[in-house]
Amino acid sequence: MHTTSPVRRITDQAVRADPYPVYAELRGTPVVRDDSGIHLVTTYWEIRNLLQDPRISSDARNLAPGADPLVGTTPDDEGMLPPSFIRLDPPEHDRLRRLAMRPFGPPHSPRRIHDMRGDLAGTVTGLIDGLDGRDRFDVVDDFAYPFPVAVICQLLGVPREDEPHFRRLVDVVVAGLSPAEDQEAQRHAVRQGRLELGQYLAALIEEHRRHPGDDMLSAWITDEGPEGRMSLLEVITNAVLLLIAGHETTVNLITNGMLTMLRKPELLELLRAEPMAAARAVEELLRYEPPVQILPQRTTLTDVEVAGSVIPKGAPVWLLLASGNRDPARFPDPDRFDPKREDNQHLGFGSGVHACFGAPLARLETQIALTELARRLRDPQLVEDPPPYRPSPILRGPRHLPVTMDGLAA
Repeated sequence: MHTTSPVRRITDQAVRADPYPVYAELRGTPVVRDDSGIHLVTTYWEIRNLLQDPRISSDARNLAPGADPLVGTTPDDEGMLPPSFIRLDPPEHDRLRRLAMRPFGPPHSPRRIHDMRGDLAGTVTGLIDGLDGRDRFDVVDDFAYPFPVAVICQLLGVPREDEPHFRRLVDVVVAGLSPAEDQEAQRHAVRQGRLELGQYLAALIEEHRRHPGDDMLSAWITDEGPEGRMSLLEVITNAVLLLIAGHETTVNLITNGMLTMLRKPELLELLRAEPMAAARAVEELLRYEPPVQILPQRTTLTDVEVAGSVIPKGAPVWLLLASGNRDPARFPDPDRFDPKREDNQHLGFGSGVHACFGAPLARLETQIALTELARRLRDPQLVEDPPPYRPSPILRGPRHLPVTMDGLAA
């Protein structure tokens, strides 16, 4: 029997390459209470129910006094930036999400993602063409990172040449999702990173106010919809959210997909022979290797009974999405990657009011990326398996994925 805390086990860097055996063991108990007071929910139906339960809050201000949410739950700093909409509950969450969605998707902008397909394909083609003449490349640095970054910069209206500056700040903020020996120093670094990002975006937003374009920042700051506009601070904090979430998770999804294909050459062959199979393969990837493994930012607004256990009011709750996605009570043969799996209501994008805002774009980006990588890379082979992983147990993916190849197909 393991004596190490369940939270420490799933956040241990040593299991990052394969956390699924730990999840399988924890699933023996649907609700696991850690010594820290955190309640881990491990099974599919219980996670899905809580994602849609209004008694579960995403607002860290509802934690009981003294409750320690630990890694991944550094609160938004009062007096600096207000919480983004993913850290709020209805009705305020709903108002901000509707305002954020107006220039992004239905009902106000129903063609936004559809009309990006040509630009997405062109960006992918350009990145792969840039590998010509090489026999080795890093999937992360040479492809999976620059692709979604280019997309989110275009969407938000961030100058592409500013990418090195905001990448440094984003890396600092994302580091706050990883365990740290000196948590106070980590929180200070995250606060500073968020502040600098906010200052950068405030200047950029003012530029878009003076010279609006066809981008989301311009729309947020100038569009007068039926609910009015976001305040300047709301625009800043939600831009920080989308700048980070709009590429970090997609980087990991594409990289996890490429790693899965290289481990399963039959999947490469499937996408070469049947490009239309990419849609279902990406859904299976979201189940099998989700880029967001854990939702730690939850707490109970009242005592909540889950599978015979009572989670007390104000307790920190972690929803282990990746564990639920491998629950044999929901998915037959859950540890097998099946690109043609039909009944696949995975938890990869969450569920309920906080279901992933950017899911349609992430799906399309990953489908195009994996299809073209499969089609054009000749005999790609892993250099290192497992590859080195990022430290975060929440946003899980390889830090590098070196691959060899015998050139490119046209």
